[in-house]
Amino acid sequence: MLVNCVAYQEGTKLADIPVEAISDYLQKPGCFVWVALRDAGEDELATMQDEFGLHDLAIEDARHGHQRPKIEEYGSTLFTVMHMVEFTPTDELRVGEVHVFAGSNFVLSVRNRSTQGFLGVRERCEREPHLLRQGTGFVLYALMDAVVDRYFPIVDALETELEAIEGQIFERGQARANIERLYELKHKVTTLRHAVSPLLDATTKLHGGRVPSVCARSEAYFRDIFDHLARVQSSIDAMRDTISTAIQVNLSVTTIEESEVTKRLAAYAGIFAVATFFVGIWGMNFEHMPELKKPWGYPAALGVIGVVCALMWWRFRRAGWL
Repeated sequence: MLVNCVAYQEGTKLADIPVEAISDYLQKPGCFVWVALRDAGEDELATMQDEFGLHDLAIEDARHGHQRPKIEEYGSTLFTVMHMVEFTPTDELRVGEVHVFAGSNFVLSVRNRSTQGFLGVRERCEREPHLLRQGTGFVLYALMDAVVDRYFPIVDALETELEAIEGQIFERGQARANIERLYELKHKVTTLRHAVSPLLDATTKLHGGRVPSVCARSEAYFRDIFDHLARVQSSIDAMRDTISTAIQVNLSVTTIEESEVTKRLAAYAGIFAVATFFVGIWGMNFEHMPELKKPWGYPAALGVIGVVCALMWWRFRRAGWL
């Protein structure tokens, strides 16, 4: 679906134009066209390919989606794939994609499976005509910057969730629940890492050394994006390490709790074993057992058993087993 199609010249908006007029504006000097699509269909992509002369392989990637974040050059056109990560109402992470085609006189963005738009990005660029005058490279930077900036709130939310789980690790009866939450959190962090890490590597193509001609005038801005991605990547790596440590600590706490239960069971088993020993001796009913015919024999036997069991309970209690 077409979101908007706008022509710009020397950093100033000329007009919202129909798709049929794109080729006319592309021929004007100092002019470029910025088209935004959402969940584009086959016909829309075919039309854009004809208008901008896009490579078949790039269009195929945009058509099928589910691509790894990357930046590729097809002649004078730069093709960028980025993952758009957002929370769903059920607190899960949903991954959408945005494909950006940037040439010397056009920018085409195709957004798929995401509820987050780029209207704010277009407004920002139009408020800064001195930067928009840099051309399509600055538009590409603005789109990438918007995607990367949306990673930071997700990182903050995941760090807050991790801190909450860490605060419950040493609470009794929370071991299984903590393990489940930690593995769910690890899955979310991995999802975010799959969006950030490949893009971080790809962004190195846009600053330093040989830079694509589209980005030549905005090289410093892409270096800023690289720095932001590096910060997100560092936070992700720190969370992954903390999650692994938390899982190990949680398993250790579980082992300690099981050991405490085992000690209690062993202590009570020892106490009852002594009682069973005395009862077994006195229950053999041999003919010449002196206490069998004594009136105090039964109470005395129970007393001895009780005293011995109490002494053992006291010793186990002092040893910390009970």
